[in-house]
Amino acid sequence: MSKICQITGKKMMVGNKISNSNIKTKRLFNINFFKKKFFIPSKKKWIKLKVSSHGIRIINKIGIEKALKYYYKKNFYEKKKKIKKK
Repeated sequence: MSKICQITGKKMMVGNKISNSNIKTKRLFNINFFKKKFFIPSKKKWIKLKVSSHGIRIINKIGIEKALKYYYKKNFYEKKKKIKKK
């Protein structure tokens, strides 16, 4: 499972952990990440998204439909493609 927000595109960052003796070691800065279900009233469906806390604030502010429409153009939110059997 990749920890990338499907609304904002945020992901983990790499940085240094610095000790008292100034020794630098690599570490990861994780995002505040959630798996949430959102209801789309026009389609009367629930969808599951992997979003950061900032993404949840955006959805609460502008609405789920506008957020998906705007950020789908930036390719952060990808729809699951159905595979047709031949």
